[in-house]
Amino acid sequence: MRITMVGTGYVGLTTGACLSNLGHDVICLDIDERKVAMLNRGEMPIYEPGLKELVLTNAEEGRIRFTTDTKFAIESSDIIFIAVGTPEGEDGSADLKYVLAVAESVGKHMNSYKLIVNKSTVPVGTAEKVRAAIKKHTDYEFDVCSNPEFLREGSAIRDFLSPDRVVVGVDNEKAKELMVKVYRSIERTGNPILITDIKSSEMIKYASNAMLATRISFMNQLAPLCEKVGADIKEVAKGMGLDKRIGPRFLQAGVGYGGSCFPKDVKALIKTLNDNSCDASILESVDNVNIAQKSYIIPKVVAMLGDLTGKKIGVWGLSFKPKTDDMREAPSIVIIKELQKHGAKITAFDAVAEHEAKKYFNISYADSPYGAVEGADCLILVTEWDEFRELDFEKIK
Repeated sequence: MRITMVGTGYVGLTTGACLSNLGHDVICLDIDERKVAMLNRGEMPIYEPGLKELVLTNAEEGRIRFTTDTKFAIESSDIIFIAVGTPEGEDGSADLKYVLAVAESVGKHMNSYKLIVNKSTVPVGTAEKVRAAIKKHTDYEFDVCSNPEFLREGSAIRDFLSPDRVVVGVDNEKAKELMVKVYRSIERTGNPILITDIKSSEMIKYASNAMLATRISFMNQLAPLCEKVGADIKEVAKGMGLDKRIGPRFLQAGVGYGGSCFPKDVKALIKTLNDNSCDASILESVDNVNIAQKSYIIPKVVAMLGDLTGKKIGVWGLSFKPKTDDMREAPSIVIIKELQKHGAKITAFDAVAEHEAKKYFNISYADSPYGAVEGADCLILVTEWDEFRELDFEKIK
């Protein structure tokens, strides 16, 4: 299939690389000339295990290329994936300006039938807006469908090639047949494709992320209680996870969830519930617990050290989760800024996210985990990178 992926961010680049690896002819389109130049040099703008190798291999085979030429990219493909950002608006809703801008460009450069696929995380009803934006500029036949992504940063390539499910929302047989062709190699390996209506597909993405976020906030709300009564939250999570109705995933208490999906998607679903006069109290509580959890550790540090003025705090891990350099909504941002307000001096270590962290705060950086604790009064483990699991605790002491 001839496919254009609009947007070379985390979702667009990973998805484009994986689709090319399935044998499709993929053009990745982006308006950012610097990013496209990097990609054409074989340099990755994001950190994702295995992505560079996948891009380079398929570029050498001629199955993936990168361009800023919108007209060429749209005219050259039969299927157009929209994979641009949907940032959080001031009211918590998803801002669709980039999605609709792409739709307008598609309409202006249509030269034959196209299937337009919403890959970006978008609220219910977005497909109709995309269809209207395209229709203003063309008389060519086209279809719009929904194909939400479920990629976890740090394991995105595995998630794409061996997914729990592929969700496709369509409103006619032609669009369905094309999307089944796109994912035929995935389906052949036993991974199910769920074909549903467009609005249900749009809703599945938000509902899934909101449920996972709810599990995290539920455990984070139990963690302080366990501390006070003498229970072990890890043992509680283990006991819960052995119940097959619950399962062990997303039951680990910590400093709160972050990243580009959970915080934004929970808020967007709250906004959609409110806009439709539906009760949003459960998700509002999930969001509130997560906000509070990011600051929960500060009183614990103050209780141990007293006045933090001039105290040195070591921090392990800055990205919102392991195996990524993504700092969006990372708990480390809240924790470090609160510590700095109390007068503490921070030295942090993160082998991957340091370059991104420098955009958020001015702190000292160590070149190893041990360097971050040299002379420190306290160590805070924020991101559970594997390299923190088997260190010499006598040396740290």
